[in-house]
Amino acid sequence: MAHIELNNDLPGIRGLMFYSPETEAPLNALAEQLLRDDNNSLSRGERELIATYVSYLNDCFFCQNVHGAVAGHYLGCNIDEIDAIKANFSATDLSPKIKALLAIAGSVQKGGKHVTTEQIEAARAEGADDKEIHDTVLIAAAFCMYNRYVDGLGTWAPQDRQIYIDRAPERAEVGYISSIFKKV
Repeated sequence: MAHIELNNDLPGIRGLMFYSPETEAPLNALAEQLLRDDNNSLSRGERELIATYVSYLNDCFFCQNVHGAVAGHYLGCNIDEIDAIKANFSATDLSPKIKALLAIAGSVQKGGKHVTTEQIEAARAEGADDKEIHDTVLIAAAFCMYNRYVDGLGTWAPQDRQIYIDRAPERAEVGYISSIFKKV
């Protein structure tokens, strides 16, 4: 049960957005821009993976499963592979560039000042450009906010991870703005 009366039975951030539509629009617009904009050299799957990893580090069950399922959909991998990436991305077959960007995202999750010059140089050495580094930091920072919003108000989340997997294709198709009041 949420810490406040939401007057709806929607899970996670969906319930909060229904409760507060005046903040829903800018929050969803930010997610849409960060995760789905096609004017980006990082794929949608890679950006969703950054959101997933940060949500995992923040122990936000709802967000890590929503975005993990969408990342898996885009990247053509299953939830077990997403779990392996979350647990130890450096031991997976991700590209060196994405591994370097995930390391940066992990530092942002701890606090912005944890990002080091060495991490930035390592990402650049693997081919990351300034826009990709910028977007990684912004996605990580935004998902710290989203995760804290979801968990700070004690929202509920479906525990059956198959629900997230089943909804991923639709979420990938319609995005974050047009499907706000759906169940997941």
